[in-house]
Amino acid sequence: MKIKHNQDNLLATNRKASHDYTILNTYEAGIALTGTEIKSVRNARINIKDGFVTIRNGQAYLNNVYIDEFDQGNRYNHDPLRQRSLLLHKKEIRKLYKEVKEQGITIVPLKVYIKHGFAKVLIGVGKGKHQYDKRNDLKKKDQQREIDRVLKRRR
Repeated sequence: MKIKHNQDNLLATNRKASHDYTILNTYEAGIALTGTEIKSVRNARINIKDGFVTIRNGQAYLNNVYIDEFDQGNRYNHDPLRQRSLLLHKKEIRKLYKEVKEQGITIVPLKVYIKHGFAKVLIGVGKGKHQYDKRNDLKKKDQQREIDRVLKRRR
């Protein structure tokens, strides 16, 4: 049975990221999780809104992502805000490290989903937006919404 990436296996999204950053590149990475963490992730009890990725010693880490404790986990439960290792190829990690060296560039998680039974995260390399950029984006979005509304009435 082939599982396709669709809305059914999408567990969490970071809508704040596209508002605060201009996403330049995206990468798919696996997440190294413990037993109780994967059970909580499959129950969609994860929050990636404030998350970010750091690269140290040739390894990528997912920081500040909240995975709720598993209800039946008792003493084997995990720390909800612990630092988690990301599973990427060395080439990808080197490329990310070079991109992050630039001023104003950061790596943020965009989506978390299940693919072929494994938890995956879509990370994006983003450049921070200024306040006026955010206002322009909102203005464009409102104009497009208004155009769509007018076109829908004409049908």
